Amino acid sequence: MSTTRPPAVAGSFYPGDPSALAAEVTAYLAAGRAPAATPPKAIIAPHAGYLYSGAVAASGYARVAPLAGKIARVVLAGPAHRVHVRGVAIPAASAFTTPLGAVALDREALEAVRRFPFVEVSERAHALEHSLEVHLPFLQAALGTFRLAPLVVGDAAPEEMAALLEALWGGAETLVVVSSDLSHYLPYDEARERDRRTASAIVALDARLEPEEACGAAPINGLLVLARRLGLEAELLDLRNSGDTAGSRDRVVGYGAFAFHRRHG
Repeated sequence: MSTTRPPAVAGSFYPGDPSALAAEVTAYLAAGRAPAATPPKAIIAPHAGYLYSGAVAASGYARVAPLAGKIARVVLAGPAHRVHVRGVAIPAASAFTTPLGAVALDREALEAVRRFPFVEVSERAHALEHSLEVHLPFLQAALGTFRLAPLVVGDAAPEEMAALLEALWGGAETLVVVSSDLSHYLPYDEARERDRRTASAIVALDARLEPEEACGAAPINGLLVLARRLGLEAELLDLRNSGDTAGSRDRVVGYGAFAFHRRHG
């Protein structure tokens, strides 16, 4: 029996009205930096409410937009916030929906990765999880039609996550998106310094991030292990925090966007 996961944070993290959501996402993408000559194979982007991190996320999705019509599958990995996950959780659903419409899941790919002992099927892990959902309207606006392989990541080790991503890596038809914010609730200047160090580690493909540096440390570390193995390089696209975008500078949340390309030379 096919099931559909409805949106859990529409109307709070992003507009619930389809027209308002489409207009907001389109505006963010239009304001994003000019796309690079070669679109990325993978990106890291934040998952806060659009008021706070939408512009930063858009800097990554503006690079992805030239791949519209070419990407058949998006592998989307983000951290578990609502339910404890040992390893990685995949859903049983056949589609995820947003106010912009339904995104079909790549059930064949998801069934294939159930062979990993750290992968479990958990609807509960996905039901209220915002770290994946907030990316979907950006992906829908930037890419159009694609199939989704959503992964809620708990305590998966870097090598485990790298193996899982490699199994889903595919070719030019597959885009990998890792969802993560950076530091949480530090004073503005302290957050800027910590996030600069975290960004430097990501660009250096140093897969030793801790959750206090990035809530998506587990999927990021897996991506960094695999990127080093496959000869990719990471590019910092944007680095800001909620004190730059909206809200107080007393306790801020950091946001970064990164693109991963094949290393030249």
